[in-house]
Amino acid sequence: MSVDPSLRTLDVQLPASPRALMEVASLMALDDVSVQSLATVIETDMALAAAVVRTVNSAMFGVLRRVETVAEAVMLLGLRDVAAITLEAGLRDKFPATPAITQLWDAARVRGVLMGRAAKTLNVHAWRAQSAGLFAQVGQAVLMAHKPEAYQSLSQSLTPLVLPAERAAAEMKAFGLDHAVLGSALCRAWGLAADVADFVRDRPLPKERWQTRPLPIKALLCLGAVADACMTAQDPEPVAALYAGPASLDAAQVCEEMQAQWLRLSETAEA
Repeated sequence: MSVDPSLRTLDVQLPASPRALMEVASLMALDDVSVQSLATVIETDMALAAAVVRTVNSAMFGVLRRVETVAEAVMLLGLRDVAAITLEAGLRDKFPATPAITQLWDAARVRGVLMGRAAKTLNVHAWRAQSAGLFAQVGQAVLMAHKPEAYQSLSQSLTPLVLPAERAAAEMKAFGLDHAVLGSALCRAWGLAADVADFVRDRPLPKERWQTRPLPIKALLCLGAVADACMTAQDPEPVAALYAGPASLDAAQVCEEMQAQWLRLSETAEA
């Protein structure tokens, strides 16, 4: 797939996707994915397989017994969660393991789980929602790896609860492009669904522009914004009220479901 030509002017190298991740993305686009087909693809890359098993056994997922194979992980967590863990493991492997990037991936995992699980109840495409949550900030990782000192300085100049639009504006001023453009390009290069790439690109848009986006994108933007509110201890109700209507979603239902999923994740992490 082609990459946005503007990236080449800055000599930003987008990391190539491991073959296994491309195959996972292709499988999850099908309607009849089997446990064994997904497990087989993941197990062709032993580093990814080991990372998946290790992650599934972590406290966040709260499995009742230790799993030893990818197939067991899929049986316990389901196709979507394991596929998302695989993508996350691949992402982590493609970037330097700095504290800032590690913190970004930890947040991405939580956002992805929140969006995917809430989407299932709200009749939004759950796999695309989980992928969107996982890749929402991947452009930041690209910039962190490309200009680590400059990006660290930029981040220190922003408030901890900076909005995506404010971060994107600061990045544009400093680098000539923002994390949304880079992240969207990476999604397309890695073969993710167009809706996911569009969500990543549109996430910093002001209200008057995101309301014009197609309905599936608006639904993902709604879930992403409410998930971010939960993760940053903000009141999610005003956010849900702002985003849900244009996305043809019920604000109260979105808020209730996302808060319930956030509570479950928090309880699991504390157990």
